[in-house]
Amino acid sequence: MADAAKALLGVGCTGYLNHSPAARLAHAAMATSPGKAKSVIYLYMSGGMSHLDTFDPKPGADSQGDTQPAQTRLPGVLISNRLPKLAYLMNGIALIRSMTTETGAHEQGQYVLRTSYRQLNSIRHPGLGAWTNHVFGKRNARLPGNVLVGSAAGHPGSGFLPASIAPVPIPNPQAGLENTQPPSYVTDEQFRRRMSLAMQLDAKFKTTHDSALIDAYDATYKEALKLMSSSELQAFDISKESEKVREFYGNNKLGQGCLLARRLVEHGVRFVEVEYGGWDHHNDIYDRLPEMSEVLDNALGALLRDLASKGMLGEVLVVLATEFGRTPKINENAGRDHHPGAFSALLCGAGIRGGQVYGKSDDQGASVEEDGVYPEDLNATIAAAMGLPLDEEFYAPNGRPFRICNNGTPIKELLA
Repeated sequence: MADAAKALLGVGCTGYLNHSPAARLAHAAMATSPGKAKSVIYLYMSGGMSHLDTFDPKPGADSQGDTQPAQTRLPGVLISNRLPKLAYLMNGIALIRSMTTETGAHEQGQYVLRTSYRQLNSIRHPGLGAWTNHVFGKRNARLPGNVLVGSAAGHPGSGFLPASIAPVPIPNPQAGLENTQPPSYVTDEQFRRRMSLAMQLDAKFKTTHDSALIDAYDATYKEALKLMSSSELQAFDISKESEKVREFYGNNKLGQGCLLARRLVEHGVRFVEVEYGGWDHHNDIYDRLPEMSEVLDNALGALLRDLASKGMLGEVLVVLATEFGRTPKINENAGRDHHPGAFSALLCGAGIRGGQVYGKSDDQGASVEEDGVYPEDLNATIAAAMGLPLDEEFYAPNGRPFRICNNGTPIKELLA
């Protein structure tokens, strides 16, 4: 474990659990990966995060605004000075600066980012977490294989795949998976009798209304009952972590969500999305951006260091993405508007070669200048790192064939 951590991010296993200062937790080095990603932690920055104020600053350009660039551990690579911890870890990160998309609307942009397909009225496409569990199955039989931490509004879920592999929503990471205990006034025996009675009442309906949806619901219900009595339920309880660890991640929704994600992948959950919204800065961008940047820096920095110190980056892939960027021009309301022409994403961990920047935007951050990457290409890169069959066709209930990442092409330069 020590050798794996050192190879990935240069992090010693003595880490924060031995009360070392944060600066001694990471000695960034060129990242390599021993194999395919078994799990993914996907940090989704909902609202359209400004690339110019985070991972693609343009020193001296009219578009730069109030954000100051700072040198990272990668020679010649600058990011926002509000992201010092990520700057220190950049040797282990693959940064994409040439993301581009065809829509500047939130709902449509989020849908494409999560599914690789445009929205259609006739069908709903699966998210990448559902695809992963559909192909590979669950790693832990007692836990759900797909979890969404944060807002589930607009998420495509399992699409046309079985409902049983839709992401389990966790609105509040500190509360964990709620409603997992029977009411205090119901004894264990009474609870079992009620479940038995419910199944008897359902039996006739299921014999006369046989369908895949009913079967999927029934399977999900049974899995929930098994989980309620399983010791694996503690994976959702971040109070099991020490106060020092919880503080290390940050006492906020993203920080605690990242900690929960680490616990879940540690227990074998295949795909965890952590949603962090509020990046839609049309007005007064520099009033809120500094705080949000600090939250992101602490949370993602802690997650990478924690995974590395536990020797987990050899099997866990961490992704950060957003649906589009923000305009180079500051508007009359001191904000930045929607901008699909160019934005950024990053990957780190299993299956990925870190310590590099892929693609380039122009000198104002307005458009892609080299190696454009569409959302489906980013998803294909994630899928390739996991070993998913990108060329295989899967058939929806209407008989139409679909591929996991549509026509996306993996970025070979980023794959280990």
